Amino acid sequence: MSQVAEQLNKVIDKTERLIELCAALQEENDLLKLENNSLTAALNASKNKTKDLEEKLRVLKLAKSFSETNEKSVDIKQKINEFVQEIDKCIVLLKK
Repeated sequence: MSQVAEQLNKVIDKTERLIELCAALQEENDLLKLENNSLTAALNASKNKTKDLEEKLRVLKLAKSFSETNEKSVDIKQKINEFVQEIDKCIVLLKK
């Protein structure tokens, strides 16, 4: 009977260790879930910030292209005016 009691005590000890291990693993799992939630939130915030920055970059590129176009338009208009003046001078010279 002593062997049966000894085996029963071993089973009880092992069961207690398994329960402790299970509790420790559950605590670790809870901590990992919290960390995962935190990292997911940080990732979503980063994605949103990236989208905002990409939109700002798109707007800046668009604004820059418009400003370059306006500068080019002014340059082109000046060149056309210069050509018209030169043509007018040539016409005046041809009429003489």
